Amino acid sequence: MPTLHWVGKEAVLSHHEEVPFHLLDCDPALSVGDPDSGNMLIEGDNLLALKALHPCHRNRAWARCT
Repeated sequence: MPTLHWVGKEAVLSHHEEVPFHLLDCDPALSVGDPDSGNMLIEGDNLLALKALHPCHRNRAWARCT
């Protein structure tokens, strides 16, 4: 199986484990619609957003996109 190799790869392989979980902050000035809908628009770094969503979504079963 092909693999990707780049300079500094070893330094970033476990970087996601070093980034702590954190809470998302709701900004009422930017919010629209029903606050109980469960919809979110997250602005920021991908890894930080995924780490913030992980506690809520880690045990969910996801349907495959076809």
